[in-house]
Amino acid sequence: MSAKRVFLIVLDSVGIGEMPDAALYGDEGSNTLAAAAKSPHFSMPNLKKAGLFNIDGVSCGLREARPSGTFGRMAERSKGKDTTIGHWEIAGLVSEQPLPTFPQGFPAELLDAFARETGRGVLCNRPYSGTEVIRDFGREHEKTGALIVYTSADSVFQIAAHEVVVPVEELYRDCEIARRLCRGPWGVGRVIARPFAGAWPYERTPRRHDYSLTPPRRTMLDYLKEAGREVLAVGKINDIFAGSGVTQAVRTAGNAEGIERTLEFMERDFSGLCFTNLVDYDMLYGHRNDVDGYARALAYFDGQFPRLLAALRKEDLLLITADHGCDPSTPSTDHSREYTPLVIAGPGVRAGVNLGTRDTFADIAATILEYLGAEGQTEGTSFLSQILDRP
Repeated sequence: MSAKRVFLIVLDSVGIGEMPDAALYGDEGSNTLAAAAKSPHFSMPNLKKAGLFNIDGVSCGLREARPSGTFGRMAERSKGKDTTIGHWEIAGLVSEQPLPTFPQGFPAELLDAFARETGRGVLCNRPYSGTEVIRDFGREHEKTGALIVYTSADSVFQIAAHEVVVPVEELYRDCEIARRLCRGPWGVGRVIARPFAGAWPYERTPRRHDYSLTPPRRTMLDYLKEAGREVLAVGKINDIFAGSGVTQAVRTAGNAEGIERTLEFMERDFSGLCFTNLVDYDMLYGHRNDVDGYARALAYFDGQFPRLLAALRKEDLLLITADHGCDPSTPSTDHSREYTPLVIAGPGVRAGVNLGTRDTFADIAATILEYLGAEGQTEGTSFLSQILDRP
């Protein structure tokens, strides 16, 4: 029997409609997939065949008469709607308390300590769009060398700096300082390096780097590693879990590279999990309210989906899901509280099974652990028996 492998791909922010508590987050009416589907550039015939538009509550696209895959709708049980909490829940850990946010900016005590340790001043210190903040503060940053510190509706401490003014390695060290300081009541989910370059109005470079909190307890990744399985992290997965449970990591500069690195791992012999994040939907299109760009990115992934299917071996499972929404058609540029899709494919996967609405993203972790034969405690329920044609 060949080694069992699971390929889990997160289409970052591809939500499929508001959750019942969306109003508590200011997200009534959000539906990321439906928004993208209104673009003339939207085309997802391959995921349609797999069952994407057969998922409960999906209001766009045409249902497939005979879906080739298994599909379902995932509800987030955690309190929050950001990348860190979403991925932690996919990995089996439900967060009962939201990570702290700073809608009025960070407290002076924190920024004073940060400035002392970095030796640089601070500009901005309030919620801001990542592209607008460098346009509005970039020239002052170039004159003074002060770091541009900003946040958003998410639990993030973001630091922008021009690569000529602050070399990227120094920016990374500054982020490490911020990560050490941001604990307890200041414990944001992520500190993010946001380098930019060129002349005003500037352009962000692909050398972003995330510094996440370490998960408060073990996740699916830790359990798999402890059981002797490989945990291969593609994209920002390693950052999201602060390296915990990861056996090998590769960074990527965008969706296309993330897909190619995943395909390379599919050619490799291993037993375990390849966990991929494709961030462009969120970073480049959702947060910038670019409906057409979002639709093009979805169409690109759909065009690559047959390559992923063709690379699957007899014992492989391929799971496609998301971590939250980021509706590019709403006035907000922030994440949205939405259900997420789940599409499962593989040679042994039952065709046309509707898993309905799952109570938590953590069901994914429970299922993967059972399939790969690793013991571990999650807050989910395995659906493995429902999706396999054989035991």
